[in-house]
Amino acid sequence: MADSVAARGVALRHPAVAPLAVLAAGAAGAGCLYVTDPHEPGHVLPRCPFRLVTGLLCPACGGTRMVYDLMHGHFAGAWLDNRALLLASPVALVLFARWASEGLCGRRWRPGLRPRTQALILLVAVAWTVARNLV
Repeated sequence: MADSVAARGVALRHPAVAPLAVLAAGAAGAGCLYVTDPHEPGHVLPRCPFRLVTGLLCPACGGTRMVYDLMHGHFAGAWLDNRALLLASPVALVLFARWASEGLCGRRWRPGLRPRTQALILLVAVAWTVARNLV
């Protein structure tokens, strides 16, 4: 019994487990979202907690609607839902692909962001939040 627990622990620590789990969860979420229109009232999708508390749009507000529109080929609608998130999506996909490919090759990978890059990302998110709430 101890051998099976140890073997299972080794399998869970393989570098590909986390990206594959994220991929599976994302696919399940995308499947649910594909058949649930977030533009229609009465859906079961969660609301943005920041918007519920403050009444303001957060940097990611509209992301669910954006993904729904992208999956259904409505690119103009996706652009209107959240421009900043739409523009950042290819970068996120490239980072995920790198994480998954490194994991499948048996290597661990974490993106290293310099403090200036982190500050720039935070500044863009704050500016986007302010700009979209002023309009």
